Amino acid sequence: MIDIGFFICPGHEMLDLAGPHCAFQSAVAPSGGRAYRLHVLSSAGGAVRNNAGFGVDTAPADGATVDTLIMVGGAIAPMLDQREGEAFAAVAQRARRVASVCTGAFMLAELGLLAGRRATTHWQFIARLQRDYPALNVAGDCIFVVDGPVWTSAGITSGIDLALAMIEGDLGIATSREVARYLVVYHRRAGGQSQFSALSQLDGESDRIRRALSFAREHLAEDLPATRLADAACLSLRQFGRAFRRETAETPAKAVERLRVEAAKTRIEQGAEPIEAIARSVGFSDPERMRRAFLRIYGQPPQAMRRLGRQSAHSGSA
Repeated sequence: MIDIGFFICPGHEMLDLAGPHCAFQSAVAPSGGRAYRLHVLSSAGGAVRNNAGFGVDTAPADGATVDTLIMVGGAIAPMLDQREGEAFAAVAQRARRVASVCTGAFMLAELGLLAGRRATTHWQFIARLQRDYPALNVAGDCIFVVDGPVWTSAGITSGIDLALAMIEGDLGIATSREVARYLVVYHRRAGGQSQFSALSQLDGESDRIRRALSFAREHLAEDLPATRLADAACLSLRQFGRAFRRETAETPAKAVERLRVEAAKTRIEQGAEPIEAIARSVGFSDPERMRRAFLRIYGQPPQAMRRLGRQSAHSGSA
C-alpha cells in the first residue's frame, strides 16, 4: 500500500484536498484492496479550518513518513509561515515525490523545491509566482507539470488530473480509467493542456506590457514578432522579453497564439463562416496551425468546438 500525505494550512481550499483525496481513495490495487493509505497532515495536528470554515482533522507532521507528499492550495500567507514550512520540509525530505495543488506551489517555491524547475499554479497566480520566485520556469498554460520527483498542478479540479496521472504511473492506465469513471470525470486532461485561463482577461502590471498586449489584440491578423511588440512597449527586445515573462509568465509568442485562439473560438462556436477564413483573419498562416493551437489550449480541434456550439444553441432553443 502506498502512503499519500496531504499537508494543509489554515484557509486551505476545500476542493484542492477533497478532489485528489477522493481519487486516491477510490483506487483499487491488483490484489483487490485499496492501493493507497491516506494521511492528512498539518504542522501541529488537530482540526485545521479550510476556506469554507470547516475544521479538518489532521495528524501532526512531525515524524510522518509518506511515499508522496502533496501540498494543498489555499490562502498563501499561512503557507509562508516558517513553522509551516519547517514541518512540510521535514516530511518532504523523506518522500519519493512531492507535489502541490493550486497555490500550494508557493510553499514548494518558498522552500527552494522548485528552484530551476518547471512548475505551474492556478492561472490567477502564475504571474505572481514567476515574479516572487524568478528562478522558476513557470508554465502558466499547463494543467500539471512533472519535473523529476516534483509535481505541480493548476487550480481546484486540476488536482484530480494530477492524482489520476500519479495513479496511472503507480498502477497503470486501466486503474486510472476506472477511478475516473467512478468519479464521473474525463479520463484526465493531458498535463500540457491549457488551464482555459483566458489570457485576454489578463494584463501586465506595467503600462509598457499592457500597451504591448493591447497592440497585439488590435493587430492579430498581422505578423506579430516579439520585436514588433517590444517596439510597441518602447523597450529593447531583451528588456521586453524579460518584463513580459515576469509579468505574465508567458512568452510573447505563446501569448499571441492564445489571443488568436480566443478570438477565433467565439466566431467558430457562434458563426457559420469557414474555419479557414477565421484562421486567416486572426493571424494563423494556415488552418492546420490553428488546429494544433486549439488542441494545445482547449484539448479539442476547432471542428469539435463548432459542433458543441451548435448543439448548445440547439438545446437552448428547444
